[in-house]
Amino acid sequence: MKNQQIMLGNEAIARGAYEAGVKLSSAYPGTPSTEISEYLSKYDEVYTEWAPNEKVACEVAIGASISGVRSLACMKHVGLNVASDPLYTFSYTGVGGGSVIVVADDPGLASSQNEQDTRMIARSAHVPVLEPSDSAEAKELVKLGYEISEKYDTPVILRTTTKLAHSQSAVELCERKEVADKAYERDASKYVMMPASAIGRHKAVEAREIRLAADAATLPVNKMEIKDKKIGFITCGIAYQYVKEVCPEASVLKFGLVNPISKELVTSFCEKVETVYVFEELEPVLEEQIRAWGFDVKGKELFTKQGEYSANLLRRVLYGKDESVFEKADSPARPPILCPGCPHRSVFSVLKKLKIHASGDIGCYTLGAVAPLSVIDTTICMGASISGLHGMEKGKGKEFIKNWVAVIGDSTFLHTGVNSLINMVYNKSTATVMILDNRTTGMTGHQEHAATGKTLKGEDTYAIDLAALCRAIGVPRVIEVNAFDVQTLEKAVKESVAGDVLTVIIAKAPCVLLKGQKFPSSCEVNADACKACGACLKIGCPAITKGADGKMQIDSTMCNGCGLCTNYCKFNAIETVVKEA
Repeated sequence: MKNQQIMLGNEAIARGAYEAGVKLSSAYPGTPSTEISEYLSKYDEVYTEWAPNEKVACEVAIGASISGVRSLACMKHVGLNVASDPLYTFSYTGVGGGSVIVVADDPGLASSQNEQDTRMIARSAHVPVLEPSDSAEAKELVKLGYEISEKYDTPVILRTTTKLAHSQSAVELCERKEVADKAYERDASKYVMMPASAIGRHKAVEAREIRLAADAATLPVNKMEIKDKKIGFITCGIAYQYVKEVCPEASVLKFGLVNPISKELVTSFCEKVETVYVFEELEPVLEEQIRAWGFDVKGKELFTKQGEYSANLLRRVLYGKDESVFEKADSPARPPILCPGCPHRSVFSVLKKLKIHASGDIGCYTLGAVAPLSVIDTTICMGASISGLHGMEKGKGKEFIKNWVAVIGDSTFLHTGVNSLINMVYNKSTATVMILDNRTTGMTGHQEHAATGKTLKGEDTYAIDLAALCRAIGVPRVIEVNAFDVQTLEKAVKESVAGDVLTVIIAKAPCVLLKGQKFPSSCEVNADACKACGACLKIGCPAITKGADGKMQIDSTMCNGCGLCTNYCKFNAIETVVKEA
């Protein structure tokens, strides 16, 4: 009897790495890839870690591979941008032990700043890509990835998407395969990528790609299902599930290896089927290659490049039907908002009061861009808040940034922000940088990082002192302040933006959702003292609402007693009370 378990796609990927005999995994958390490493950390046979960024994670996996063991690196699609520097060269060097890089794309922008397609980067880097269509395939394709990696001397990307990462299906559990370490052999022509050796390795990359493309016709993950020959689909990944739901009798060519694809399979399929649709999320990667081979297919002229695909999208295009009651429902909008008691709200309330613009970054604090706080003016990528503010100062002058600061989280600062701050020190910036230190990687689900004192495995480790780090790289003025001490915070911001010296303000308070915290008090409104002025509403706390009588009221089930609202009531109508034990 098969040992099966219902698993999320991310959990299945972790299981696949475990069963494949992986010995090392390095990652940086990023939705929708984060849970892979969290699940994998539960297997004692695998060394797992959070790296400060995706470039480092990829390089750690490369080092392990060169030493002769199977390695894994995990990241989201924008993280691959950070890791692309080592990836392109890793493609040239090839592997020692097999190496798989899991990259989770985010069609529909569930939690990302763009909708890039990893297959485009992989094609440019000449790296093969596998893409599963359910959890069972996710597990098996990880294992296949290591076989391909070692057979063809190449890193392999496993591409997943938000829907697959966070949906569930049955997975058969198998035993772990203990893979013997490859013996390390010194080979400068393979692993030292200076021009003379890189020229030769580029030829090796082209040769292996030709060989893999030819062999792809026999790979079982590329599956041809010939049924109704009037209509057929060439598809991959989660889109395959929508095709099977809407057109169960149609012929289908499903690619599991999506780079390179098999010309032999495409030719055979297109010769058998009258009308062929290419149904793939995001960019027309398969479609462009198929058209380049001279086949007349239908694709992005019918299907969008934007957002997640669905069964209903396919129904609309093919039949003009839409069976989605949810898409037709007139549901109220639910804008994202910072949690009650979030320390970022306290910081932003001060910036709003002082009419300060903020150069923003990637994290929960990006929500400071929305009403009623509305202080974040820019968000580009990890670390860009600091570099961007520096560019403003050098491009527009000191006067322009007199009412600007950069805001960045503690995890993001260690990811890429520290490099940007070094640039500020080196090039004599006089701007103000605020590190919002909430002691975690908040937006992706509270993962540890290099300044929390805990590893991915939960072990105690050295916690980097952010203030000491800033001083060590030469920041002349570093201020640490409690994020909820609005008076001290306001004074620090005023003096910093008016001054002529580079200043880092570290606003410290733990994320309100961190485990183990206790909230002994909450806030209440004294209705008799409340003047219904609405000043407390300006901080945007979801626990505060206006009652039918116009007076303010605080939901005690949401309030955790941070006390921020008490600073903005001129009539002392909000009181902090101790909760009953």
